[in-house]
Amino acid sequence: MTISLLDRARRYSIKQLSTQAGVSKATVDRVLHARGSVHYQTQRRIEQALDELEAQEKTGLAVGRTFHVDVIMHTPRRFSAAVQTAITAQLGGLAPFRIFPRFHFFEEIDSLGMRELIVRSAARGAQGIVLKAADEPVINQAVNQVTAAGVPVVTLVTDLPDSERIAYVGMNNRTAGQTAAYLLSRWLDPAPQAVAVVLSSQLFRGEEEREMGFRMWLRGRAPHLQVLDISGGSGVYEPTFQRVSQQLKDSPSLKAVYSVGGGNRAIVDAFAAQDRPLSVFIGHDLDEENRQLLIEEKIAAVIDHQLDIDARHLLMHILQFHRLWKAGPIPASDVHIVTPFNMPL
Repeated sequence: MTISLLDRARRYSIKQLSTQAGVSKATVDRVLHARGSVHYQTQRRIEQALDELEAQEKTGLAVGRTFHVDVIMHTPRRFSAAVQTAITAQLGGLAPFRIFPRFHFFEEIDSLGMRELIVRSAARGAQGIVLKAADEPVINQAVNQVTAAGVPVVTLVTDLPDSERIAYVGMNNRTAGQTAAYLLSRWLDPAPQAVAVVLSSQLFRGEEEREMGFRMWLRGRAPHLQVLDISGGSGVYEPTFQRVSQQLKDSPSLKAVYSVGGGNRAIVDAFAAQDRPLSVFIGHDLDEENRQLLIEEKIAAVIDHQLDIDARHLLMHILQFHRLWKAGPIPASDVHIVTPFNMPL
């Protein structure tokens, strides 16, 4: 039996739902009672807010000071789902604070849309923002604007070092790229050949730093390997598949890939569609897609950071900003190499 949206919402107040969704109480009322005149995206946001409140309720949050933290990410769905799970899992362990995350995830969003969302989040009462966004001037300006207004911004996995963000949480991306280069060069035969580095976009600082670390290590230690760039797939299946397929047509001997930004199933399928061997494949992040690729032994290794620890560090930085958490320095994320044989449960 399907439970209606109105029935699910009965144990929450209209104010709770409107605050969680970042919309007016009147808008929530119209959606719950199906009175129309509400944009689909707004309705979807209210449904998502209800999902978030139910997930937070399961964590058994203690009664205490309430914080609303907006998690804004330009990222493929598989990674945003992993981030949402990791953050939600940390909420019960941060008592006596009641932290209510509001998730805003986009596989496609332009810089002006991202800027508007950051500013709007602050205006709607966010007491902290977790951000994964392209390193562009308008986004840096928006971060500076909300930080000046007292809303701390913490960047996740890709940094905005020219902004006033209070902290970056994630691995050292240049070291991660060097690690990938080291592994790939050791696993390939020593003959001169091309290797591909696949980026979702040239605009993410974290991806750029991984690529730089990868190229620098190969230039100094394995100059017989020529690096080919494949970018613009946004970590999404179809555009990644198309770009990799075209590169395979242009490079008949290509058999090794370092995937910086995701879309890894598309990369595997592009090689298979042309009946081409993928001898060495290294990717990032232990999400569900990469777990399955490891199980199938279609990917040799995944460079990972422990997202549950990162999620806790994100929230600790925000609490420290508000002078409510004194835990000393918060360490950077470690780089972990995961293979099919040491994959954590």
